[in-house]
Amino acid sequence: MPLHPQARDYLARYASDEDTDFDSIDLDEIRETRAQDDAVAIHRGPLTKLPFVRDELAEDVPIRIYRADPGDGLLPVVVYFHGGGWVYGSVKRTDALGRDLAIRTGAVVVSVGYRLAPEHPFPGAADDAWSVVRDIFARPAFYQSTGSVAVVGESAGGNLAAAAAWQARDAGLRLAHQVLVYPVLDAAMDTPSYREFAKGFGLEAAEMAWFVRQYADGVDPADPRLSPLRLPDVSGLAPATVVTAGCDVLRDEGERYAHRLAEAGVPVEARRFDGAVHGFFGLPGLFDQAVEARDHVAERLRESL
Repeated sequence: MPLHPQARDYLARYASDEDTDFDSIDLDEIRETRAQDDAVAIHRGPLTKLPFVRDELAEDVPIRIYRADPGDGLLPVVVYFHGGGWVYGSVKRTDALGRDLAIRTGAVVVSVGYRLAPEHPFPGAADDAWSVVRDIFARPAFYQSTGSVAVVGESAGGNLAAAAAWQARDAGLRLAHQVLVYPVLDAAMDTPSYREFAKGFGLEAAEMAWFVRQYADGVDPADPRLSPLRLPDVSGLAPATVVTAGCDVLRDEGERYAHRLAEAGVPVEARRFDGAVHGFFGLPGLFDQAVEARDHVAERLRESL
């Protein structure tokens, strides 16, 4: 599949990690990288002023709550989990997206600052994700929630959203929707897209393997909190929107998951953005497809909420 011209420009402009010796990266280097300025911050979108942005805790998990509606009426809630391979990323780094989602959906958006690996390995992030979802159902008045709740996640955040979705089902909590944007769904990393896009397309196969080791070294890859694609029964899960990038190692597992959901009778819409690379959704300043994808996701959320 040929790269989209904007994806080609992006890869030429921002250095790939394909020559990195991932095994040599230690905790100090990880923390230094986290503290560095976001090299693409200017392309993440504007920090649009909203009438309500507040940092809170949900069962001791840091969250940031966004609301574009200036009133105090009840609204549906969208829970957002950032990407970063369970190692990087933060509420601060995805601040522009949190604001944008609140504007596009008209919902209260709750962005989750889950614990990061390797300091907090599996299932730390998954536990935090589930804690926040559970808290929103338990305290609707605090969130000014109508009781209609959806989850959205990118990459590793898509992994957390998918895991939280089946945990909600099993706990008898009904999610309105789940949006999985180029999600990590199988720790096996053995799909054709892993081979086709292993190097030179942004997210390297070796880098993804390193992320899995940092988060879940020694964990059974069939554990559905790590590999939701391995969940034995996906029937009864929340309706889903799955977004994939055409030139991404994670493409196939996202599309396989969408196929499994459809086979089980779960309403699902899968959309591949041809020629796109991993991470495009968060960079509307660089990718026209990011705006198109966000419009699509927001429409699906508004319909379901």
